[in-house]
Amino acid sequence: MSLSPRTALSVNVNKIAVLRNSRGGSEPDVVQAARTCLQAGAHGITVHPRPDARHIRADDVLALDALCRAAQVELNIEGNPFAPPRVGYPGLLALCRSTLPAQVTLVPDSDGQLTSDHGFDFRHEPQQLAALIAEFKALGSRVSLFVDAENPLLERAAELGADRIELYTGPYAAAHADGSAQASLALFATAARRAAAVGLGINAGHDLSQANLTEFLRQVPGVQEVSIGHALISEALYDGLTATVKAYLAAIHTA
Repeated sequence: MSLSPRTALSVNVNKIAVLRNSRGGSEPDVVQAARTCLQAGAHGITVHPRPDARHIRADDVLALDALCRAAQVELNIEGNPFAPPRVGYPGLLALCRSTLPAQVTLVPDSDGQLTSDHGFDFRHEPQQLAALIAEFKALGSRVSLFVDAENPLLERAAELGADRIELYTGPYAAAHADGSAQASLALFATAARRAAAVGLGINAGHDLSQANLTEFLRQVPGVQEVSIGHALISEALYDGLTATVKAYLAAIHTA
């Protein structure tokens, strides 16, 4: 799989599916949107299928897997590994068995949760989580765990067998918007160093945008990948998808 020597940009295309599903039919085309992002220079595609199929569906995951394989880039599938299968949703592990994604990002979402807003706390589910991580890794996928920067047990992700963590950056984005980002940046930088010290790779995502990405990457060491969807798709409504992806790549380059 091809990756940038700098921080990789993985574009989350969930919001394209939200727009499609609001009307029914096949427009806008999720695969075409992802293809446009890759042609503009994005390093990979992220999806977060949920059990209620309110945006990305199982058939989208299969189609995007084919696209990413043809383009030789990484597909990152996010989801709650504890959510049981149901009609229209085969479960995260079954989806990953069908696609063998380069990366699986495990997130502790509840079924009805609007968006991911917290990471694993590692106090209540360590044995079950470790067993699931082993199953995903047996598929050949890299496993990342969604984690809060202030989690005192962050290092436990390595003990459970994860390869990386994804730092939940919502609090940083809120602090940046309020003009008080420095304390938050110090917290995230410390978390990144703690993770690196136990051999964990570092991803980051949630509410990152053109306005706050460069400063984050300048001050938080070793970020290997950012997953960006909501802000990128929102900005693309004004500037176009190709131009917006290129603007994010420029922000990464500047950092």
